Amino acid sequence: MTTEGTFLGSLPPSAVAELVAESSRKRFESGQVLIREGGTDTHVILLLGGFVKVTTAVEGHETLLGIRLPGELVGEIGALTGEPRNATVTACGRVTAGILSQARFEGFLGHRPDAARLIAGAVARQLRWANRRRSDFAAFPAHIRLARLLSEIAEVCGRERPDGSVELTVPLSQPELAAMIAIGQATVQKAMRDLRDAGLITTGYRRIRLLDPVRLAKLASSI
Repeated sequence: MTTEGTFLGSLPPSAVAELVAESSRKRFESGQVLIREGGTDTHVILLLGGFVKVTTAVEGHETLLGIRLPGELVGEIGALTGEPRNATVTACGRVTAGILSQARFEGFLGHRPDAARLIAGAVARQLRWANRRRSDFAAFPAHIRLARLLSEIAEVCGRERPDGSVELTVPLSQPELAAMIAIGQATVQKAMRDLRDAGLITTGYRRIRLLDPVRLAKLASSI
């Protein structure tokens, strides 16, 4: 499965077929590390099914940088620069991936300039996402930041239920959510409680369901 707007989803079908054919298929179970921060390996991973989280260690604590979905690449920066991995990538549920060597990845980009441009675009999207998070930090209170984040995650990692609610398919802890919107754990707990009390979400262990995605999105854009 690939998602429209991702790296693979933006390539012509012939290019996708070529790239997948060049890779070796591998399956990762929930919690398994695909790439470890500081590692010196240089392969690239194509996400063909399932979601991963990207984290880094800051002062000994895991900080969530983002979520990658089917159709995206991980590890491409390390492959292109040859520098040690700057983040850890962990499977959120079962993940099907294609493993591509550095040489084959570079060879593919060498005769596919359209794919090289998409790599630059993917990096730019990640920077825009990070910049939006930073603007949220300055402009919005905690419950609005959280509503905006949950709405964005639901767009790419949400599964609609028959009752119209949306379940986030990526398990996220409160510390991870707090890291993504730059608030303390006590503050994110209060923000979660505010959204629950408003009838917008329900929560369980590392599980979040948006009870009223439309009303949540309206709250997210209310300021």
